Amino acid sequence: MGLMETLRNGTKYIVIILIVSFGLIWVLADVDFFGAMQAGPNNLGQVNGDDISLDEYNQRVQYYNNLYVQQTGSSMTPEITAIYEQQVWDELVNSRLIEQKMDELGITVTDAELLDMVYGDNPDPVIVQNFSRAHGTIDRVAINQVMTNPDFSQQAIALDLQLRQKRRQEKLTNYIAAGVQVTNEQIEEEYLKQNSFADVSYIRFPYGDVSDDEITVSDSDLRAYYNKNKEQYKREENYRASVVKFSFLPTQEDTAAIFKEVEGLRSAFADAESDSLFLNRQQSSTPYSATFINKDDVRDEYKAVLDIEEGEVTEPFLNAGQVSIIKNVEENRNEIKFVVFSRLIEALPGTIRDADNTARDFQVYADEETDFETEAERAGKEIQSVFATKGNAFISGLGSSQQILTFLERADEGDISRVYELGTDFVVVRLDEKNEEGYRSLEEVRTQIETSVKLDKKKAKAVSNAKEALSSNQTIEALATATGKEVVTAEGIAASSMVLTGAGREPKVIGAIFELEQGETSTVIEGGSAAYVVSVTSKQIPSLDNLDESTKQQIRTRLEAEINQKFGAIWLEQLKQEADIIDNRSRLIQS
Repeated sequence: MGLMETLRNGTKYIVIILIVSFGLIWVLADVDFFGAMQAGPNNLGQVNGDDISLDEYNQRVQYYNNLYVQQTGSSMTPEITAIYEQQVWDELVNSRLIEQKMDELGITVTDAELLDMVYGDNPDPVIVQNFSRAHGTIDRVAINQVMTNPDFSQQAIALDLQLRQKRRQEKLTNYIAAGVQVTNEQIEEEYLKQNSFADVSYIRFPYGDVSDDEITVSDSDLRAYYNKNKEQYKREENYRASVVKFSFLPTQEDTAAIFKEVEGLRSAFADAESDSLFLNRQQSSTPYSATFINKDDVRDEYKAVLDIEEGEVTEPFLNAGQVSIIKNVEENRNEIKFVVFSRLIEALPGTIRDADNTARDFQVYADEETDFETEAERAGKEIQSVFATKGNAFISGLGSSQQILTFLERADEGDISRVYELGTDFVVVRLDEKNEEGYRSLEEVRTQIETSVKLDKKKAKAVSNAKEALSSNQTIEALATATGKEVVTAEGIAASSMVLTGAGREPKVIGAIFELEQGETSTVIEGGSAAYVVSVTSKQIPSLDNLDESTKQQIRTRLEAEINQKFGAIWLEQLKQEADIIDNRSRLIQS
């Protein structure tokens, strides 16, 4: 009774709430609130609030697709498409960052500068490329027509934008380069480095010669090393995933069909008036070649051509993954001219289609009906475990695949991918584990750290042993006799080299060599794989008097280019780290 009384008393409030709720729903529906919720974000992404539209992204991807088709004559594979899609995203982000930085720095192009780029004594290369006459002079009349005639307004606007953007980029490049100066001292140092050589004798004390029994490694040693070198064990976001493959390698039936197809071309090949045209029209996988060669020099796989008459064609035969036939074109005494036609042994469309359908059925059932393991067992397929790191398209256990990496970066744990084509397999991937960026624990890297600590201790022991031996044996010969080591000679070592003859990559040792005087013997040098004692037999150091202005300018230009390239990449990466980048690709583009 008390419950019914409470409900009766509260009825008016329930009615009011319902009326307000329905009213709110009508208002939201009227402004298409729910449609907007379902539609998701309007743009592919943002860079510091600057939108990247889906249309712009798609247009640029299509541009690369058209360019690829023009250059190769074939369509992009899904894997190549995935690579270009990632490249386009990076380009759009970078262009926004650079534009914003130019705006921040106040880098602009005046009308006077633009006019100078078009009409000046030294026109911009864009003008030279588009308005040059056959004999190389600039067609000023054509320029005026484009820049002033209303019929060419669109071309004028496009040219204006292109030139202004190009000039802004040049100013930004000059701005960046202004902070990177190559000094005369650096030029002289580089000249000496490139032209200095030495002959040496040395003794090597490998760190690996110190046995494990001669050192001890404690837990405190491991922890101290880990804390000191923690940045080495920083990991990017990474993924563990399961993969099932569905091969579409050519079957026996495919091979037999290709043999039959090539057999059917024998008559047409024999009757062909132009063998090169025949090979081209029939898309031979062996390019056209027809020259007289001595019959004794005919390769074994082609010797069947010696058993047929001029104008005849051999039976089909296997030839390095191809089915081939050979036409005897002409014979002249002991010489023969022949042409080879080949067809690659590949999976036929039916085989590829069957594998694709099987993979798609697996994906649907694994994702919606059963589960990954059950469906793999039902399909008789092995599940392969793979590992990947964000930003690195190489996937351990699978190979390089940008499209699979893209799926892993966008997916949540447990998500199952669509079917991907990878080499001669269709693959379906499930993301099992996603680990955020951070530091690997000491336990995870214990074995790796233990190896490094052992090496450091062996290094210290080898250096100590070498110093003790050198203290009582001051010459290379005496040191070799006392320690039972071999004296190694190396001639013509360049100061610019990283490799020590007979020892491998040892830049620190080579640097120490050129700090010594001719005839001088070094103290113990700690190299990468061993401790060294080196004696300089001879040394050739160029005189700076021979450094002329032309050589100096060449070195300056090269060093500036190297430094600017490195600095530019670091500068752009820093802009990315400081930027607020929103990436909606996972919501707007199907992986």
